[in-house]
Amino acid sequence: MDAFEFISNYKKFLEEIETVIKPELLPILEELKETDPHDLITPVTWFINENNAREFVWSLFLKNVIETQE
Repeated sequence: MDAFEFISNYKKFLEEIETVIKPELLPILEELKETDPHDLITPVTWFINENNAREFVWSLFLKNVIETQE
């Protein structure tokens, strides 16, 4: 998956996360929704497959959750 595909799928990945998280974590997810995916990767970023890109978005979400709880 190249950078263009990632940017196209970013919103979908966030929507998937939204379906499985607790309501109290929604503000953290909203922050990611406001983040421009162009700011997260470079134009030459490449993911092995869609699952690898999805894992990247989950890791961003989990990092924000941990930072919020500290």
